[in-house]
Amino acid sequence: MALVPAILVASVTLTFDARFRTNVTFVLSGPICLGISALFLYDRKVTKKTLMDIMLCILLPTISLTTYLFLYTPSVKEVLSSVASNRAASGGFGPNQVATALGLGMFAIVVRLFLKSPNVFLKALNLIILIAMSFRAIVTFSRGGVIAAILVIGAFLGNLFYRSSGKQKNQIIVSFALFVMAAAATWVISSNQTMGLIDKRYQNQDAIGREKQDLTTGRVELFVDEIEGFLSSPFLGIGASRTKDKRLDEEGELAASHNEIGRLLSEHGTLGILILLILIIKPFTYRSNNKKNVLFYALICFWFATINHSGMRIAAPSLLYALALLNVIHEKYPVHRKQLKN
Repeated sequence: MALVPAILVASVTLTFDARFRTNVTFVLSGPICLGISALFLYDRKVTKKTLMDIMLCILLPTISLTTYLFLYTPSVKEVLSSVASNRAASGGFGPNQVATALGLGMFAIVVRLFLKSPNVFLKALNLIILIAMSFRAIVTFSRGGVIAAILVIGAFLGNLFYRSSGKQKNQIIVSFALFVMAAAATWVISSNQTMGLIDKRYQNQDAIGREKQDLTTGRVELFVDEIEGFLSSPFLGIGASRTKDKRLDEEGELAASHNEIGRLLSEHGTLGILILLILIIKPFTYRSNNKKNVLFYALICFWFATINHSGMRIAAPSLLYALALLNVIHEKYPVHRKQLKN
């Protein structure tokens, strides 16, 4: 219901040339998806095995995406000309979204590496998949998805290590050492295949090594514009999709928001603050009574990191936010009683 006022305001504030239904649907589809997913999965009881099966279902499509990228662009060197995000290396899709999807896959394969790899063969297989997926994510030249994946994996490993017993911690340390070696190998391969351009990208340099002024590639400027929109209309906001429409009117540039927090404040006003408070506080109050979900902090971290660099253009952050609200229970094994013969 908190989204409705922004639609009404948009019906008044959007310009005549703007396609009302398309524009409003574009910016509100993500929040609506999150709301439906969260309501459906809230306090839904699942076993740890089911949670691992869900992560496998998330992983398999990203393996398919990785395979497609290798077939679409076998040689990355042939499509590189600068340090900008590369659509050709992203399979013809948006580099930001592809990197985000692959970052999600990186997280899913790391979960399997640490929790579902009981023997050397599975560890080796998962490491190979991780290296391939990480390489394709890095060479999109979109940093957001890769950095978000690193943060999410860090949140997962930190929580896992904290919850584990002494013997389990030793196993985690061994797997972590393998993980670090795989990460180092991935970066060396990526640097070699991009002729050092990826190093410049992450050092915020252009192709010839000059320091860039803006580390965020314009995202801070967009966020400042959104805060100005909030200050100009703090109660109900400037209306759904009005931020992009306003930017087109004033600057002649059609640039959509990359930060869902800024967009919520600008387009929904005070109700946007209320929405954010609910989204941030509710999972942690629920967590206080349901602490068995080992992926909780990683899932919340993925949602928060993704909406800050890519908005809610894809459904992944909505889904993972909802998965954090699952009630993970212990598996109950049936007890077979032998009947007594008379």
